[in-house]
Amino acid sequence: MSKTSAETLQYRFDGPEDAPVLILGTSLATTWHMWDRQVPELARQWRVFRFDLPGHGGAPAHPAGSVADLAARLLATLDALGVHRFGYAGCSLGGAIGAELALRHPQRVASLALIAASPRFGTADEFRQRGVIVRSNGLDPIARTSPEHWFTSGFAAAQPAITDWAVQMVRTTDPGCYIAACEALASFDVRAELGSIGVPTLVLVGSDDQVTGPAQARTLVAGIPDARLAVVPAASHLAPVEQPAAVTDLLVRHFSTAWQPAYETGQHAIPAAPVKPVLAPPPPPVAPVAEIGPTEVQPEAEVRPDRHDMGLKVRREVLGDAHVDRALASADAFSGDFQEFLTRYAWGEIWSRPGLDRRMRSCVTLTALVAGGHLEELAFHTRAALRNGLTADEIKEVLLQAAVYCGVPAANSAFKVAQAVIREETTPQE
Repeated sequence: MSKTSAETLQYRFDGPEDAPVLILGTSLATTWHMWDRQVPELARQWRVFRFDLPGHGGAPAHPAGSVADLAARLLATLDALGVHRFGYAGCSLGGAIGAELALRHPQRVASLALIAASPRFGTADEFRQRGVIVRSNGLDPIARTSPEHWFTSGFAAAQPAITDWAVQMVRTTDPGCYIAACEALASFDVRAELGSIGVPTLVLVGSDDQVTGPAQARTLVAGIPDARLAVVPAASHLAPVEQPAAVTDLLVRHFSTAWQPAYETGQHAIPAAPVKPVLAPPPPPVAPVAEIGPTEVQPEAEVRPDRHDMGLKVRREVLGDAHVDRALASADAFSGDFQEFLTRYAWGEIWSRPGLDRRMRSCVTLTALVAGGHLEELAFHTRAALRNGLTADEIKEVLLQAAVYCGVPAANSAFKVAQAVIREETTPQE
């Protein structure tokens, strides 16, 4: 077991201390116990390292809002332990962390297994919408529906104890850390970079996985130069739990053949013959340092980020891909310049400024829209406010404040619009 900080992760080791390290990464809302059935066999050859995501499995609740942040915390934990090179197997979000490590820190990863993984998990809108649901209703709606996403129906019916265990895992996850992990998945997209993963990779997927199924697995295999596909029959998203023997066998075979640490190869370097020194003529005299003028360092030109690209990114994060796609698709020769103006200046200049956070900007925007009576825009900015972290109660307080300073009739119309949006956005989908 371990002590953690905001920069490190909760972890445990199993297996011989002198064996090469094999890391097992978990899925969203699960704990390291999802790998319990694999550890006895894997620990015969490797020192198995498991970790919990922040706020999962009783780990301290230090939210991490990107896959890169989670990978950095994992590396900080390994650095503190003196672990420099390792094999890595990760499921779902854990697989995203593995891909991030292989792309950004290839010298650390000896071999890779991506389980129930994808170069992009669904759409950003789906995960940010899930964050809205959790902020409004807690994790119980997510917990109740998790078994149907994680397991085949036959397994869930035949294994009620495991099904109950899965539900409790979700319920005991810290909501703030769950929402942050959803944000990490929303922003994860390595489709254009798969060709840069240079380690032997096993892509493993359950045949009945409806979350990240065989189609996503084939995308990974097609993009990663040294990758092979394994489809596990009668398994859904948490294949290591549902088909433990099959997954264990595939991992053992992959890491036994695709990963050969240097000290296990049996190869020894042959010392080279001593080199006979050759006398060289003395070098020409060097001018005194004082006679050599200092090299003039040219100041680097300030490179400003492209405001359109930044604005499009922020606009999508706040309003959602679906809304932005509709707005851009409807633009023509007449309105295209206006969409460019909105993206570059409203979103790239103003919404991107560091002086206010997005929650505060949403409060200001809602108030301004109430004052102007812009009810259509109030609807999608109410959705944006929920995505930016405001709760329904906080939006209510903003509208009550607006009633005093913008007028009761304006607030009355605003409440009707906001009420309908909040009801739609925060009602769990069964």
